[in-house]
Amino acid sequence: MVEAFIRHIRNKSILNPSKTYLLASSGGMDSMCLGNLLTKASIPFEIAHVNFQLRGEESDKDEEFLRNWAKSLSIPFHVHLADTYRFASERNISTQMAAREIRYDWFEKLRAERNLEGIIIAHHEDDQIETIFLNLLRGTGIEGIYGMAERRGWIIRPMLPFSRTEIQEFVLENGIEWREDSSNEKTDYKRNKLRHISLPALYEVADDAKSNLLNSFARLKDTGKAFTALFENWKSEKITESEDLQILSSKDLIRNAGASSLLYFWLRPYGFNSDQAQDILETCQFGESGKLFESSTHLLNIDRDHLILAPIPAEFDPISITKNDIEFFLPEGKYDLLKLEAQEAIDKSRQNAMLDLERLSFPLEVRTWQEGDRFIPLGMKNAKKISDFLIDLKVPVVKKRGIKVLISEDQIAWVIGYRIADWAKSTAATRKLLYLKKQ
Repeated sequence: MVEAFIRHIRNKSILNPSKTYLLASSGGMDSMCLGNLLTKASIPFEIAHVNFQLRGEESDKDEEFLRNWAKSLSIPFHVHLADTYRFASERNISTQMAAREIRYDWFEKLRAERNLEGIIIAHHEDDQIETIFLNLLRGTGIEGIYGMAERRGWIIRPMLPFSRTEIQEFVLENGIEWREDSSNEKTDYKRNKLRHISLPALYEVADDAKSNLLNSFARLKDTGKAFTALFENWKSEKITESEDLQILSSKDLIRNAGASSLLYFWLRPYGFNSDQAQDILETCQFGESGKLFESSTHLLNIDRDHLILAPIPAEFDPISITKNDIEFFLPEGKYDLLKLEAQEAIDKSRQNAMLDLERLSFPLEVRTWQEGDRFIPLGMKNAKKISDFLIDLKVPVVKKRGIKVLISEDQIAWVIGYRIADWAKSTAATRKLLYLKKQ
């Protein structure tokens, strides 16, 4: 196993003998095997152990065992004493989840403090299979089949090609001591049920069941990588960006095989789940327009023949502008406030506004528009609801929430970024202009 381990880490360039690593060790068979292999492969490491205080005296003896082992190797030993039950209670999470957060957060903090090259974890082939089945039980997509990576960020798993049986044979043949965690034999947790009940039964179906599963997972992982490449091509060809909007023609979606997966992979980074992706696809297929879908950060609107994605506008508290202000700030950017002579050429950009300064009453107010708001758009004689005005301009629903208005004495002077009010425009009688210019 030593030769196979050294060959593996060299071929994959996983570990560098000139660097020092942090070995995460529980004192169990897997991590003690890994520590022995690292020593024989001349990979420098320090030992990190979390005492979760979940098994009383047994937990303390695990810590003592590892401390003595580190001393025998003359290498640094680091221990973190964790109040796991309290941590889980304060965050309203399971003890297992609490233990995971505690150890990985501490490992990374310690790695950074010690300036170490990575955190080595003793996950092996059987752990990988268990992880994949746990992902499947959670309703994973194809990426759940990928399982654990040999290296992701600072986490390194050099024992993934080796089975639990190989590890057990190695430690017994070499007289390596380890600590047995009594909780590993319990079947209260899903992983232990898989390990002790479900997977052994599955392996009994055929002699080569385990190897066939691993081969199938490897092929599916390769298929997933191919899909990812095809998805990126499709995304670059079909999805256009305009300001903070992403726009996709519904025809370019529903005509594709695997449309649900394409849609999910597009929307997943923006907080949408697979069920929402399916609902959105069905809405497109039935030709329903105007429907709005929402994640924690983004909105997606089915607008006629297009899907339009945009960030949810940040909460905006009204701001006041005094006559002496020279600038103001909105989430969309900074605006300069300039006072000009009337003979200046009028800026017709929607992003900016030139208003008759003497018709304005300070302080001015900027707020988000509200249902029922009305104004007389430039060039018109009658008042119009802002909601109708935005519909006429075909402003996407996902953009409407963030639109703001400039108010002077309860009158809307400007729908910011769209149009000024007719009453506030420059005329032949105008002597001074207020120029609101976006930077």
